[in-house]
Amino acid sequence: MPLILDGSRPPSPSAIGPSPITLRRQEHHEADVVIVGAGILGSSLAITLARQNRSVILLEKSLKEPDRIVGELLQPGGVQALQRLGLRECLEDIDAVRVLGYEVIYYGTGVEIPYPANVAGDGKDDHPKTGGALGGKRASSGSRRPEGRSFHHGRFIQQLRAAAMREENLSVIETTVTDTIKNGWTGQVVGVEAQTKDGRKDVYFGQLTVLADGYASRFRKEFIAHAPVSKSRFYGLELIDADLPRSMHGHVVLGDGAPVLLYQIGTRETRALVDVPEGTPSASVANGGIKGHLRNVVLPSLPKCVRSSFEIALDGGKLRSMPNSWLPPSTQQVPGMVLLGDAMNMRHPLTGGGMTVAFNDVLMLRDLLSPKEVPDLGDVKRVRKQMQRFHWGRKGLSSVINILAQALYSLFAANDPQLNALQRGCFRYFQQGGQCIDGPVGLLAGIIRQPLVLFYHFFAVALLAMWLVIRESPIHRLPLTLISTAGIFWKACVVIFPFIFSEMRS
Repeated sequence: MPLILDGSRPPSPSAIGPSPITLRRQEHHEADVVIVGAGILGSSLAITLARQNRSVILLEKSLKEPDRIVGELLQPGGVQALQRLGLRECLEDIDAVRVLGYEVIYYGTGVEIPYPANVAGDGKDDHPKTGGALGGKRASSGSRRPEGRSFHHGRFIQQLRAAAMREENLSVIETTVTDTIKNGWTGQVVGVEAQTKDGRKDVYFGQLTVLADGYASRFRKEFIAHAPVSKSRFYGLELIDADLPRSMHGHVVLGDGAPVLLYQIGTRETRALVDVPEGTPSASVANGGIKGHLRNVVLPSLPKCVRSSFEIALDGGKLRSMPNSWLPPSTQQVPGMVLLGDAMNMRHPLTGGGMTVAFNDVLMLRDLLSPKEVPDLGDVKRVRKQMQRFHWGRKGLSSVINILAQALYSLFAANDPQLNALQRGCFRYFQQGGQCIDGPVGLLAGIIRQPLVLFYHFFAVALLAMWLVIRESPIHRLPLTLISTAGIFWKACVVIFPFIFSEMRS
């Protein structure tokens, strides 16, 4: 038997019993919506639809606390979305840490990048204020700055699942979904097949089936044409009592290798994520493998205050990894089904934007699929029209975070002279302060949702990188220097435009 956790309270002696809708979910496995995957997007979407009086079945292969090394930092734009979804309490009682911004360390020199006060939203407005993103006066020193949160991923997921189990119109069922069920005449997805832990087959039916089974989705190949691209992996360690250069900040360490991320996930615990591109020579078996790379290349590049805790974790801790994938968003044309979350769209986790995109997607779907907009979720044409609106409507935020993550990773993992120049230009840009940090970190935080602002700052960095090369070159080398700077500008175009074009297609 599958484990069914239903939000319906046990009836009192005077009560007649569960409602017909609840019985339909429990006994006949029928609902308005069947959602596969009780992760970030699946759980929050299930709760949101249930609160709109939809009957929802949420299926998850394992309800044990997940143990992952990413999905641990929620940007301010995600915190605001969580609050608007009425799920802010899920951040409580998990030892979450306040995040006030970033510290970028470039060859030992650090610069603080706090979240900007002049774009702080209150979580109630669909369009947080963006005044001053390109220029103008900064907000007064008394302005409230937005905050993110970092935490153990599994604890946060369990809080979301617990909230789902409390919903009256929602049943959470532990079972492994194996396939979709389609109408043989129309091709419409009408539900899913599943298998319980004891090997028994089962079926679940819904007017709409949502597949949100994560980055390793088993259904992606069936419904979208392109596959994720992964060129590096994150290797993660959990440091205990690490002394970070700046408390309540995420840290990005840049040096000769790919970037290293450091951020607290609890009062005592700090996550270290080391990006290792494919084919890294220092990570070869001959050089001691991944642990040899971490010890010989990464450890010496870290701030001195972190090295001892990193070395202790490396010697005795659990080293885990996962691929860093890029998957541009796409629409699906299969009636009765939508693919969402990491199953549909991924970006490099360097900027920590995945959960922010997910919660804002749920906010948009709450409105687009509301009973007022779509009274009957079995209305295939209406659902398809709303999902087309969703695909383009989410671009203001998702395209910014997707493009920023990929472009910033290209600069931070620089492996040629032009990219090295752009990386240095980026750091020098941050050192200017003011709008040179407010704009970029506002984009990263998910509170500035204007792709043109990203375009502006990216090419401002490119121009500064070119100027630094010109300024430091002797006058007699000016012709060669100009050729070199043209190469830098061309590289900037090569970095960003493919990601822009990928966001423009349907």
